[in-house]
Amino acid sequence: MKLLLISNSTLYGSGYLDHAESEIRDFLGDVKRVLFVPYALQDRDEYAATAKTRFAKMGYELSSIHTAKHPQRAVKDTEAIFIGGGNTFRLLKTLYDCDLLDVIRSRVHEEMPYIGSSAGSNVAAPTIKTTNDMPIVQPPSFDALNLVWFQINPHYLDPDPSSTHMGETREQRLLQYLEENDTPVAALREGAMLRIENGETLLKGSSGARIFRRGLEPVEMSPGEQIDALLQPSTPTI
Repeated sequence: MKLLLISNSTLYGSGYLDHAESEIRDFLGDVKRVLFVPYALQDRDEYAATAKTRFAKMGYELSSIHTAKHPQRAVKDTEAIFIGGGNTFRLLKTLYDCDLLDVIRSRVHEEMPYIGSSAGSNVAAPTIKTTNDMPIVQPPSFDALNLVWFQINPHYLDPDPSSTHMGETREQRLLQYLEENDTPVAALREGAMLRIENGETLLKGSSGARIFRRGLEPVEMSPGEQIDALLQPSTPTI
């Protein structure tokens, strides 16, 4: 499989996908046609127009699945797929409603390149249980594409020692997830991305990530590191 899982579409101080352009170009290689999935936002026309303009600047022809008469056929016919960010619950519900999970999964296993950003990265995981989003709609299940064997938490924020906020930090929420689940979590900071190719998972981008595993202390990772060994399910020590 070939996957590029990006934490965020826009990095502070830059435009849409600017921080990921070089990685996207290298990842897609000779691909010319990309299918965009805008289901995570309500205004799909505007979202698709933004993505089409940005990908055109990179030299790619982008069409949006929401305008396709036969969405499943569009997935089967495309060279690559890009699932954009927004609300993960809305995205997953629409993938179920359009009966697209199996066909996307099948095409990715046939080595169709998959790019996800934020919510699009979330749905590449076994479930969406580690999303940051509100459940504004209810999908039939939390089960997602299951393209990778670990969970993803995009937009990871480190605890702020100067904050007076008394609610849970992101770290505490992920540790609560691991109280009930064994699947490790790759928490990606803004600017981070995972490139999965040739049987390896590399941390890319401009910032690091933290790997959370049940019963173990979180591990800090830096760009350029291969992180497969840390993403295997752990034996609980608690």
